[in-house]
Amino acid sequence: MPYLPRPLDAFNTATADEARTLLLHCLHSLRWSRRVADHRPYPDLDSLLAAADEAAYDLAPADLAEALAGESLPELPEDTYSAAHMALSAAHAAYEARFGHAFVIYPGDVPRDEVIDHILEAIRSRLANDPEEERVVAAEELRRLARGRLLAHLRGARNCTTSHNAPTPGR
Repeated sequence: MPYLPRPLDAFNTATADEARTLLLHCLHSLRWSRRVADHRPYPDLDSLLAAADEAAYDLAPADLAEALAGESLPELPEDTYSAAHMALSAAHAAYEARFGHAFVIYPGDVPRDEVIDHILEAIRSRLANDPEEERVVAAEELRRLARGRLLAHLRGARNCTTSHNAPTPGR
């Protein structure tokens, strides 16, 4: 049986530019992407994810702003009522006006039929945060989103450009 390289092997042996480009699609920050790419090779996926987490904790405000600028409004399941779309759009507009960036949330294992309620509740709750507190919360959610994107890509399930600010299809 011929050897098929694992996605992590391909990532570790890619050129620096290829690795940074892949990471930029997942992380949305040049500095974050460079820091993770420059520490290759990684012995296993857990080591890569730990390095991405560590680099995320060191993001400067400008790097965080760059990463947040690459995010978009969380996608909703296709069968979501238009009233829910309007409520989400209004809540997101209020959030963006207050904090100056897209609302980010990692949906985790939220059941598909509860996603809209989860997102709306989180936006409304986080609107009460002061800007510094929200910067910390948004950075943590962004880190979790990036981790999910990296996992999905390196497990071969999806491309990093797939929104993980959206629920997993089929949930």
